[in-house]
Amino acid sequence: MALIVTKEFLMLNRFIKRCPSCFCVASAIQRTALISNYDRESVLSRKFEKPVVSSVRYEQHQISSTRDFCASVQPERLCWEGSSHAVMLKRLKKALKEHQVNEAWESFIDFKRLHGFPEDFVIRKLITELCYSSDPHWLLKACDIVLVILKERSDLLQSDILAKLSLSLARSQMPKPATMILRILLEKQNLPPMNVLCLVVLHMVKTEVGTHLASNFLVQICHCFQRSSVNKSIHAKLVKPNTMIFNLVLDACVRFKSSFKGQQIMELMPQTGVVADAHSIIIIAQIHELNGQRDEIQKYKSYIDQVSAPFMQHYRHFYDSLLSLHFKFNDIEAATELVLQMCDCHESLPIQRDRKISQRSYLVPIGSHYLKSGLNMQIFPELLLYDSVLKIEGKQELVLYWNGKLVLSNRALAKLINGYKKGGDTCKLSEILLKIQKELCSLRGSCLCSDVIDACINLGWLETAHDLLDDMDAAGAPMGFTAFMSLLEAYYRGKMFREAKALLKQMRKAGFLSSLSDEMVVSKCQPILDTSSTCTNVSSSSSKSDLANALVQEMRDEKDASVVYQFNSSINFFCKAKMMDDALKTYRRMQEMKIQPTGQTFTYLLYGYSSLGMIRTITILWGDIKRNMESGNLVVSRDLYEYLLLNFLRGGYFERVMEVIDFMKEHGMYTDKWLYRSEFIKLHKNLYRNLKASEARTEAQRKRLKYVERFRKWAGVD
Repeated sequence: MALIVTKEFLMLNRFIKRCPSCFCVASAIQRTALISNYDRESVLSRKFEKPVVSSVRYEQHQISSTRDFCASVQPERLCWEGSSHAVMLKRLKKALKEHQVNEAWESFIDFKRLHGFPEDFVIRKLITELCYSSDPHWLLKACDIVLVILKERSDLLQSDILAKLSLSLARSQMPKPATMILRILLEKQNLPPMNVLCLVVLHMVKTEVGTHLASNFLVQICHCFQRSSVNKSIHAKLVKPNTMIFNLVLDACVRFKSSFKGQQIMELMPQTGVVADAHSIIIIAQIHELNGQRDEIQKYKSYIDQVSAPFMQHYRHFYDSLLSLHFKFNDIEAATELVLQMCDCHESLPIQRDRKISQRSYLVPIGSHYLKSGLNMQIFPELLLYDSVLKIEGKQELVLYWNGKLVLSNRALAKLINGYKKGGDTCKLSEILLKIQKELCSLRGSCLCSDVIDACINLGWLETAHDLLDDMDAAGAPMGFTAFMSLLEAYYRGKMFREAKALLKQMRKAGFLSSLSDEMVVSKCQPILDTSSTCTNVSSSSSKSDLANALVQEMRDEKDASVVYQFNSSINFFCKAKMMDDALKTYRRMQEMKIQPTGQTFTYLLYGYSSLGMIRTITILWGDIKRNMESGNLVVSRDLYEYLLLNFLRGGYFERVMEVIDFMKEHGMYTDKWLYRSEFIKLHKNLYRNLKASEARTEAQRKRLKYVERFRKWAGVD
């Protein structure tokens, strides 16, 4: 007790020297310290624990605190109040009432050191005041208070205050502490209402790190809901996620190209009984596009084709994703079929339908139809939450909505033209172009065919342009004089006189230049012949149409990756069906054919081995991944690193765990330590806890102990 009194008196003597007018106040505090039954724990141990508020020391604020204290309160009155508890509490309340955040914080620190925590309503008001600040410094102080209270007086915390704090943190783009608070609420089984949680997630997913954390937290909520449902707990209804939170997270996964994480979260929707609305269907299609899963996205098509006309603008994104996959698989026939259906859809669909029919739901299988253990996604294609904060901002690359119709962009036309040109089937191309032009299903409108011929001429595809002219004439839709004349001039420019003579004959048959002899036509084209030697490459001419530019860009970007997509599709099927021998044979065939595997290839294999608990095989696969990375042929995503890390952690391969962590550090990737720490505590809590390196029986055990200790230190496991 002597030591306690000595420290208190030293502090109070300094207080008196700095502010003599507060002598009577200090005397009252001294009397309180001497008379009260303070033990060592109540005075010295009532301070903040190591993880929190350690950055704020009482001594740093002592001078300013005492000066403010003396200036704002009259000594005579305080002398009669007689208790430091009442004096300091009054000062704290006054600062909170006047919204003096800095003063309130210092008063709280002073009060906490001498008397512990104030009443719960004061704590609530303090945290609320800190939440209203837009300064990250004060928001972190609010987190510090929460952590201290959780350790010392958890009964003081209420869920509404924590929800308010998490929302303030998320709004200030501080997703890490925001997620920490949400996880505290989930552990206390006091998760805020889903509408509040959606607002928190809405702000979190604006950044890549926030999306990563929001994704992991949503997975955590789903697992909590599943456990509660199995136990038939009342808590299950409170933690069941809704469609909106799934849409927010999945949309962010698309924006940040986190396709594998998006796939995992998407599969949690049927597991938790969450339905997919019109927004969900679009996002799911975009995730399947990123993963190259054409078969999966086609399962939705028959239901989307039935929606009423007003929904066509919304489902433009869906058709864009599906058409993109057809081109990636180099399936021109499937792409053509989809384009022709889009040309017809605006005529066949009714404007208004019965409300009961429009709100009908359907079940879409996830995975192959042949898998007995597959999941079914419940979808409402015409359900749109108009009060939703989500706004789908998908790319506008292939399919556009223009003038009440779905139309093809120049890029889509370029892909279609290039595909048929490579196949040498200009007759089929002409037929499709005429159909598109008739239905006005392109940005080119009624000028589509002439624009395509002009683009071909500009690119030097004179034979293709001539074939298109012939096909159009045979189909009863002959081109005008301008198209013929442009091709004739191009022939003369290229000194292709035999082709020019044949075209001239064809033009006379069509009724053009019938009054001119061949010599007169040649004389008119003489300026072209004179300048042909000095002409630059036609394909680089500034007079090219937008369509010609799109064709040039398409040829530059063209990479025939269709074989990779087909192999990956096969590997994905085998892995979903847990037919890993067949998946491995397909992977080996890729290697034999010198086809470079992609991140999707390894993700599917990893998923398959993980579902069967084949962690040792995953270590071999990790070797292949590293070799491809070292050769510069593979860029590994955060999703793949995270899945590898979790599998190695579950299998107890701590050397591999630290190896993956080092790779992630090297590439500047954020790691959710809480996720790995929780997994470690669940599976390996007491592993080598009391074993020292000198006590290890073998070299292998000593080496493993080193990596376990390294992981404990990295993850912050006590």
